[in-house]
Amino acid sequence: MTAAPVAAPASDYLAIRDGPILPTLVSLTLPNLVALCSAAIVTIAETAYVGRLGLNALGGVALVFPMIMLMQMLSAGAMGGAISGAVSRALGAGDEARAQALATTAGAIGLTAGLFFASSIWLFGPHIFRLLGGAGAIADEAARYSNVAAFGILAIWLVNCLAAVARASGNMKLPSAISLAAGVLQITIGGVLGLGIGPAPALGVAGVASGQATAFSLSAIVLILYLRSDRSRIKLLVQPRLLSRARFMDILRVGLPATLFPLQSVAGILILTALAARFGPEALAGYGIGTRLEFLLIPVAFSVGIACLPMVGTAIGNNAIARARRIAWTAGSLAFCALAVLGAIVIIAPDLWARLFTSDRAVREATHGYLQIAGFGFPFFGLGTCLYFASQGAGRVGGLIAAQTLRLVVIAVGGAALSAAGAPLWTLFALAMLGMLVLGLGAAAAVYFTPWTVRR
Repeated sequence: MTAAPVAAPASDYLAIRDGPILPTLVSLTLPNLVALCSAAIVTIAETAYVGRLGLNALGGVALVFPMIMLMQMLSAGAMGGAISGAVSRALGAGDEARAQALATTAGAIGLTAGLFFASSIWLFGPHIFRLLGGAGAIADEAARYSNVAAFGILAIWLVNCLAAVARASGNMKLPSAISLAAGVLQITIGGVLGLGIGPAPALGVAGVASGQATAFSLSAIVLILYLRSDRSRIKLLVQPRLLSRARFMDILRVGLPATLFPLQSVAGILILTALAARFGPEALAGYGIGTRLEFLLIPVAFSVGIACLPMVGTAIGNNAIARARRIAWTAGSLAFCALAVLGAIVIIAPDLWARLFTSDRAVREATHGYLQIAGFGFPFFGLGTCLYFASQGAGRVGGLIAAQTLRLVVIAVGGAALSAAGAPLWTLFALAMLGMLVLGLGAAAAVYFTPWTVRR
């Protein structure tokens, strides 16, 4: 006899399907917020003890870090969102067999993508680092770090794809708890093996990377055990017969286009950074400090977005289109208001943030200038990001990709025009704010005008 599923995930799923929208959104958002904020703390802590290994280590890890972040964005935000949306739509339609087949398909996608990107790092990593400007000891440190971190990339893809399956059934708490535990483990193992604390050998950057690889590998094991247990609403069955072209397309028709959203976001940041560098080191440093605050905006917007995604998907699967749209607009409004408060704080008192990083007057003035202009765009950033996840739940991401494309075009064309005209620094900050505004309003227009219907 098999045990019955635990009550908490079942009650969470009932709330997702039929519960009041705003209270359910808030209850699902909080665990995600805690987990995502802890991930930011892990990044800060890891950077702190990599700094103790010297400048070459810092430079080497800096070359690899964007790739790790991109893997997180692609696996959790793009493909993970597509998985959660497909599974939740199947559950909403009452098709448990399709949901189970999609869970197995999600595991196959995570394993395949993880192996592909890990192998790419092992084979082409040194060439990539040289293209990025790494040379000598810095390139050597980057290779040492990436050779071990590649194992973590494999686990990152598997963890985020399987966590998306768990979230689709309303279980936000388990993936969040695993993320918290993994963060503690990553800091501990990476610090001990990287610095050689106690009897442990000092492995340098390879030891730091081993913390991430170990933490995510153990997280993948825990998620697999949970999804194969009777506690999970959706069982992960290792049966090749469940894999079919139709099930892969259920996920990939949304997941592949959705990858453009984070890629275009990164491209816009690179353009703005390059433009800021033309104004001198103080302006670049001030802009960099200001944009670091956006790393706190992302967890807030993502937390609400990840919470609303299975709610929208379940409503779409249940043919409750009006409820799905109410969920999307409620979630977008929640993210908008939360980031509007944060934006208002830094507009009124930008030095609360700037003085945490520098005492240089010129740098702080540049930071103040950025925050007091870009702060008006923060709520629109939250709106656009949240509606991106809602659209994944509905299986309709084309309009959101168009909105992000428009933002990138505005930044690229506007940046070229400002550079040609020799415009002052504040106009660059206004361009960054305009990009956020375009994203938010474009996303809202896309959701408003795109028909949400059930795909059969």
